[in-house]
Amino acid sequence: MDVRARLGGSPATVISLMALFFALGGSAFAVGERIQASTAAQPRCANGAVRGIAVVTGHPTGGMANVPDQFTGAANLFSRRFNCARKAVQVRRAAGGVFEVRFVGNAAPSAVGSAFNDAYADVEPIGGGVFRVTVHPAGRDDKADLAFTIVAV
Repeated sequence: MDVRARLGGSPATVISLMALFFALGGSAFAVGERIQASTAAQPRCANGAVRGIAVVTGHPTGGMANVPDQFTGAANLFSRRFNCARKAVQVRRAAGGVFEVRFVGNAAPSAVGSAFNDAYADVEPIGGGVFRVTVHPAGRDDKADLAFTIVAV
């Protein structure tokens, strides 16, 4: 059985179906090229870009209270970290419920924070890519050693 018999027999039908196939294929290709061009990667550390992310969860067995008081980039203190400068992300515990996060080589001017376990994270820029994060339980003014996320922009 040839193609003409399966598609209804007429050479005009076969040609029109082939034309439709190529027309749709060309449109899909053009749309794909446009999407790719409009979603090009943003330059690293550009204004408006996410410049750093740190999800600080603390020591796996000791929690946030066991984060050292000196800056460290120990991987077991983070569940996720990113620095657009391709350098270290470091954390230290300044006091109970108060932490500092440093994005080495990244002068991000501002950041936002979020805490886990129904708590709040206040973020204050110190300068030079360093931010102070103070974690408060919801509805209270006291500080707590709880995991948090910080996003530098």
